[in-house]
Amino acid sequence: MSGRETAATADGGPRRSAARRLARNDAAVGLAFVAPAVIGVIGLGLIPFGYVVWYAFHDWNPLLGEFTWIGFDNFDRLLGDDVVWGALLTTFTFTALLMVLNISLALLLAVLLNQRLRGITTFRALFFSPVIVSTVAWVLIWGYLVADNGGVNGALALVGIDGPNWLRDPNWALVTVVVIQVFKGVGMNMILFLAALQGVPGELKEASRLDGAGAWRTFRSVTLPLITPTILLVSIITMIAAMDVFVPIQVLTSGGPGRETTVISYLLYQTAFRQNDFGYAAAIGVLLFAVTLALTMVQWKWRRRWVHDEV
Repeated sequence: MSGRETAATADGGPRRSAARRLARNDAAVGLAFVAPAVIGVIGLGLIPFGYVVWYAFHDWNPLLGEFTWIGFDNFDRLLGDDVVWGALLTTFTFTALLMVLNISLALLLAVLLNQRLRGITTFRALFFSPVIVSTVAWVLIWGYLVADNGGVNGALALVGIDGPNWLRDPNWALVTVVVIQVFKGVGMNMILFLAALQGVPGELKEASRLDGAGAWRTFRSVTLPLITPTILLVSIITMIAAMDVFVPIQVLTSGGPGRETTVISYLLYQTAFRQNDFGYAAAIGVLLFAVTLALTMVQWKWRRRWVHDEV
């Protein structure tokens, strides 16, 4: 072995040792940063959900002091409970309407607010402001506006239209809650779409225009495919939030009129805190989680068919 090779070998040991030490330090720093989030997910998510699953196999009534193992009886009861399946259908309807209106309006606003015009920043802040308003305060204000003698019907009366009692009419109650919730959350999705639109390379749009494509064709063939990853993200988070909606239903309609706005999360609340049937409510919670997870997985699986750069 030559002197040069001997020196390289001698230097290689300390260098490799320093590299391993540096890698361990980097890993320790990374773990320190993610540890709070991991602890939060485990302590506030996985462990409580494990308890929910455990409770679902029991007949639990705290007022009577009952906590009895009953196996799959609560889930068997779910299969034949028309109220649960009716609430699940209402939840699907609410979710579908909310997703269509919210995502469409958010994308439209993002396109409009992506223009370089004077004062456009003010309009962006205006449309985003409902996001930071308390949900309870937001729905209380809208409750007054859509009341039978509220501001919405007062404005309609000025043009000769006799508006319905929006929250008490079976034909309008669910749609009204959807619209109120759309206005509450559309600003967040608008910001996400706006960030995606500003990330589209300008040279691609310019090349499309040079090829003779109009504004709509450029948007449909260039811009829209490039923002499909953001559309997927917005679709998933909007769907999850809609499936778990509770506050607007509780404050505005209490599930009425009849059961027209009784979504599955509100039925869970009624079962647990009105009927004191916590075991059955836990089973409903497991059903809600399973359905939401299944819908999320479907969206994730189908992403390869329409999301740009997914293989």
